[in-house]
Amino acid sequence: MPRTEAEIRLPTQDLRDDIPFFTKTLGMRLDMIYPADDPQVAVFSGHGLRIRVEKGAPDPPGTLRIRTENPDSFAGGARELTAPNGSRIEIAALNPPLVVPPTIHSFIVRRLADQAPWIIGRAGMHYRDLIPDRLGGSIIASHIRIPDGGPVPDMVHYHTVGFQLIFCYRGWVDLVYEDQGPPFRLHAGNCVIQPPEIRHRVLYASDNIEVIEIGVPAEHVTTIDHEMELPNGPQNPGRRFQGQRFVHFKASDTPWVPHRLPGFESRDTTISNNTQGIAGVHVVRRADGTPVFCRHDADILFSFVMSGTMILEGEDREPHALEPGDAFVIPPGMATRYAAPSDDIEILEVSLPGGFRTTQGT
Repeated sequence: MPRTEAEIRLPTQDLRDDIPFFTKTLGMRLDMIYPADDPQVAVFSGHGLRIRVEKGAPDPPGTLRIRTENPDSFAGGARELTAPNGSRIEIAALNPPLVVPPTIHSFIVRRLADQAPWIIGRAGMHYRDLIPDRLGGSIIASHIRIPDGGPVPDMVHYHTVGFQLIFCYRGWVDLVYEDQGPPFRLHAGNCVIQPPEIRHRVLYASDNIEVIEIGVPAEHVTTIDHEMELPNGPQNPGRRFQGQRFVHFKASDTPWVPHRLPGFESRDTTISNNTQGIAGVHVVRRADGTPVFCRHDADILFSFVMSGTMILEGEDREPHALEPGDAFVIPPGMATRYAAPSDDIEILEVSLPGGFRTTQGT
């Protein structure tokens, strides 16, 4: 393929003032200038960018955003500059710290029957928002489906997150993860946690695949990695990514144990242990005993009804009859009871942090 280059053109009125700004202040390289006797055009390159500054060009001055590992040492520590040609320059951190907004607690019930819209998102997947207010931006919970199975038009990518869960609700999906060996199939009832910035790719999906995805914070960046090929090697399944280990939970390998709520039992996905307590994930079902009112002190407690029915009762609230596909968030300190659970009730429960207290009584 013949060599090809692209340039961004910016206007100027006096090129002589722009040359020292782009070369000395911004640290770019002067690659071309002409004509020699009365320069009208200069081309600069640097920071992954090629800029053509042209006298009398009809374009607006534009804005350049430069990301650097140490903004304080770049351009004298300024965060905003204006070039002689009028272009605005923004200086930002290359890897800004992850900020999780404080949780704005609220009681939320999201019913599938309410027909919230499905939005077409990344790689053609359909997204349904399970926490509309996102608790102030602290968390996003999405019900994701791919109606037509087959190859998924995905690329190797990673997410800048504090915590991320993928729970397969229906169907199956083939996935591959950095340092975790060859691709594998995630079946209904199983889940994975995607530690911060682990490279991964969705390969193939069954017809009508549905997953529940939880992300913290609600707004986070997805970055495509054009260099890494997956699977990679050698395998390193014990590797920690910012303190978290990859988990592939398989329900068939996990026993049922008494749950924190009387009248229920659960399977522990071990996610709390592998995230150093950042989050916990349990699959909950009916057991012996009578459901009672309880309170918790978790910052976030999200639940999704996967099968069966129940009535969610809460203090000073109208009861909610819940069915498969419904989701709810219970704020800390609020007394609730999972009343009249059917024998086939099964609930996905996600908490942040992984360890918290539950007390009985109204």
